[in-house]
Amino acid sequence: MKLRIAFAFALSIFALAAHAEKIALVGGTLIDPGSGRVLTSARILIGGDRITDFGDEITASGPKDARVIDCKGKFILPGYIDTHVHFFQSGDLFTRPDVVDLTKVRPYADEIAWIKRNLPDTFARYLRSGITSVVDVGGPFWNFEVRKIAKVTAKGPRVAVAGPLISSVSRPQLDLGDPPIVKIDTPDQAREFVRKLAAQNPDLVKIWYIVDKDHPVDSFRPIVRATVGESHARKLRVAVHATELETARAAVEEGADVLVHSVIDKEVDDAFVKLLQDRHTILCPTLVVFERYGRTFANRLNLTPEEKTWGNPEVIATLDVTRIPQDQLPDRIKTALAKPDDALDRIKKIYNVALKNLKTLEDAGVTIAAGTDAGNIGTIHGPALFREFQLMKEADLSPMQILQCATANAAKLFGGETGAHTGSIDKGNFADLIILKSNPLDDIGHGSDIDSVMKNGVLYPAQELLTETR
Repeated sequence: MKLRIAFAFALSIFALAAHAEKIALVGGTLIDPGSGRVLTSARILIGGDRITDFGDEITASGPKDARVIDCKGKFILPGYIDTHVHFFQSGDLFTRPDVVDLTKVRPYADEIAWIKRNLPDTFARYLRSGITSVVDVGGPFWNFEVRKIAKVTAKGPRVAVAGPLISSVSRPQLDLGDPPIVKIDTPDQAREFVRKLAAQNPDLVKIWYIVDKDHPVDSFRPIVRATVGESHARKLRVAVHATELETARAAVEEGADVLVHSVIDKEVDDAFVKLLQDRHTILCPTLVVFERYGRTFANRLNLTPEEKTWGNPEVIATLDVTRIPQDQLPDRIKTALAKPDDALDRIKKIYNVALKNLKTLEDAGVTIAAGTDAGNIGTIHGPALFREFQLMKEADLSPMQILQCATANAAKLFGGETGAHTGSIDKGNFADLIILKSNPLDDIGHGSDIDSVMKNGVLYPAQELLTETR
C-alpha cells in the first residue's frame, strides 16, 4: 500500500510556511570537518536555501539587509547525515516479526500503518538531532513515496532512498504485498529487478548478502555480479550488506560501491584494506545496531540521554520486554532474559572486532560514513547517531574524524547533486547547518549540545522542533 500523495500535499503546507530569508550568522566558530577548517569569529551568509558567502569580517561580504544572528560563543557545523536508516521500520519491538514474532500482540499491518501515520514525527526527530539528510538503504516500493514527502516537508531531512533489497534469502513475515526484501535466484532475475527499480530512479540499489550454511558466499556471487553490472550500466550505485570478511571481500571484488556494515567476524587483512582503497569503496560501520537487538531482548537496553529525550516515546515504551505477557514472549527473548550476560558477552566480542576494524580502515584512509541502521529494534530514529558517535570514539577516532564521517564523508554516500552540495560549509551549498552551544572538538559528546538547526536556509530553535509533531 502506498502512502497517499494527498498526505504529501498536506505536508507541503509546512514547507511553504517556513519561508527562507537572508540570514547572517556572525561571531561563532565555524567548523568544517571535510576540510579541517576551523574559523573563529566567523561570518556565514545565507540567501534563500544556499550559503552565499563565508569567512570572517575581512574575507566575507557584509550582512547588508540580512537578519543578523549573534553566534558568539557557539560552534557552527554542516548538518549531520545518517547514511543508514530504514523508514519501513519504527525501532519498536514489533517492527521485525521475522526476528521475533509478536504479531499476536501487534499485527504487522498495524505496525506499518503506525509507521506511515507517524512519518512527520520521525522526520522532525531527525532534524531535532541535527540530522539534515538521511539515506534509507532499503525498504518497500513505498520508500519512493517517502522521498517525495520529504521533499515537501520543511521540518525534516533530505532523503535518499533505495528500494527493496535484493537478497539471497526471503523474509515472508515482512511481505504485505509490497515486500522490503526480495529473494533473487538467478542473474537474469537480478537484472530484471534492477530494471524495475531503475524506473523509480533510486539513489542506490541494495543487496542483502546473507551467508549461512545453506547460503555460502560463492552461491550468491553471480547474482551480486549481475546486480552490479546492470546497476552500473544505468549509472546506479550499489550498496551491500555484508558483515563477514569474505562476504564483504566478494561484494567489493564484484564492484560494490558501498559496504553498509562493519566486518564483525574477524579482523580485516591487508589485502582487504588495499581492495577498499583501490576501489574507493565507502564503508558505513553501523556500530550501534549490533548491540541493540541483544540488549533489548535481554532487558539491558542502554539508550543515551539524547535517545530518551528526543526518541519517539511510544517506540521507547515498547522496548521494555518485561511488559509482554510471558506466554506471548518468543523463545529468543525468553532465552535472552534468562541469560542476559550471554547476550552482553556476544556484543562485546562483536565490538572487539568491529571497533578495531574501524580504526584500521580509518587510519588507511578508507572513506567512512556515519550511519546507524535506525528503525531496527532498539535503534532509535534520529538520536541513535549520538550512540554511534560514542562507539566511534571507543574505536579511537578523534572528534574531527567522527564529525567528518557524519558530514563530508556521509555526503559522498548520499550522492548525486544533493550530496555534492551538502556536508560542508561552502559557497553554493545548501544552507543545512547546526549551531552547537559547546565545542565538539573538545569532546564529541558536545555534538548533541544543539542550540538550533538550519535546514534549507530556515533556522529552527532546537527546543521548538518537536512541539508540533504529535
